Amino acid sequence: MKIKIMHLYPDLLNLYGDRGNIECLRRRLLWRGIDAEVVSYTCDDKGFDISDVDIIFLGGGSDREQKIVCSRLLEHKAELSAFVENGGSLVAVCGGYQLLGKYYKLEDETIEGLDILNIYTEQGKKRLIGNIVLEADFITQKIVGFENHGGRTYIGSHKPLGRVVCGYGNAEDAGAEGVIYKNVVATYLHGPLLPKNPQLCDYILKNAIKHKYPEFTDLEPIDDLLENTANDYIVKRFVK
Repeated sequence: MKIKIMHLYPDLLNLYGDRGNIECLRRRLLWRGIDAEVVSYTCDDKGFDISDVDIIFLGGGSDREQKIVCSRLLEHKAELSAFVENGGSLVAVCGGYQLLGKYYKLEDETIEGLDILNIYTEQGKKRLIGNIVLEADFITQKIVGFENHGGRTYIGSHKPLGRVVCGYGNAEDAGAEGVIYKNVVATYLHGPLLPKNPQLCDYILKNAIKHKYPEFTDLEPIDDLLENTANDYIVKRFVK
């Protein structure tokens, strides 16, 4: 088996060290004897081709960088939408999450989104910053991370990634964070998201493998002592 991972615009959308999340995906495949290929697509690259890609990662950046990336991605809106609708796995973090929606309304302008998700984002008066803990219904482990966003994302009837136990989430009073849609995982949680949430990482990997290899059943267990210890520490510290 082989899984191909594409990191979209790491030259612009790498504000929170998203290469660590890419490496986590790669390593957890290799540790199980599954071949993993990682490719990047930057502003200098030509010939946008995701026909043989299994997982796309879209990271976070500043508003300026988001505008640059979105103007380029809009040229490939049809391909990205088809990728998602056909079951491709896409992980979008922070700014990447916002770009998947209809628009991101700033104070003095509106950034057109890819309209892959039926969501929209509007700038708030203050930034929502801090550690965050979620409960999800598709894994047993709580999801932990750090959020730092000025936008408030309204997800309508979409299923959220999780219920907020500690922190803000999509907006101050939303009570929920992120979006799960088909094999899309979109979230404001950045930094070492996947290393600290091994069950979430494996959820993404299993979806990608099952989509490519329908006969696949489940991932072999691996030793997650360090990862689980990091996750448990955050949960115990911030959930009373």
